[in-house]
Amino acid sequence: MKIWTSEHVFDHPWETVTTAAMQKYPNPMNPSVVGVDVLDRHVDPSGKLHSHRLLSTEWGIPSIVKSISFTNLVSVDERLVYKPHPHEPDKTILTQEAIISVKGVSLSSYLEGLMANTISSNANKGREALEWVINRLNAEIEEFTASARGTMRNSMAAAAFVEK
Repeated sequence: MKIWTSEHVFDHPWETVTTAAMQKYPNPMNPSVVGVDVLDRHVDPSGKLHSHRLLSTEWGIPSIVKSISFTNLVSVDERLVYKPHPHEPDKTILTQEAIISVKGVSLSSYLEGLMANTISSNANKGREALEWVINRLNAEIEEFTASARGTMRNSMAAAAFVEK
C-alpha cells in the first residue's frame, strides 16, 4: 500500500471552488474522464458535505498495469477535502490523499509507485480543470450581469419613452 498526499491553495473563495468541483467534468484537461456517477452524497451532522463518486475513464490505470492484466488487483481510494483558508477568506485549501493498493504480485511496490506518479500528474490536471471551470463560471456570471443590465436599460428607456 502506498499513500500519496498533496495540498494546494486556490485563490478563490470556498463557495466558488466547491461549486466548480461539482461541475468539474467534462473538461479539456481530463479528456479521459467520460463520466461521473454519484454513489452517495450527504451532509453529516457537523455540516460537512460527503460525496462518494466513481469516475468512468477510458484508461483507468497506467498502461503497464493493463498490459500485464493486473486490473483486478489494483485499487485506488482518493479523498479530496476543500476547506476555507483559515486566515484568508478569499482562498480555499484543497488536501488530496490517495491510498493505492496492488495485491498479489511481486512488483506491487513498483506498480504502486507508478500509480502514485500518475495520480500526481492527474491531480495537477485536475487543479487546472477547476481553474478552467471557475473561469467559465465567472464568464457566465459576467454575461448574465451584462444581459440583465441591458434588459434593465431597455425597460427604463421604454418607460421613459412612454412617459413623454
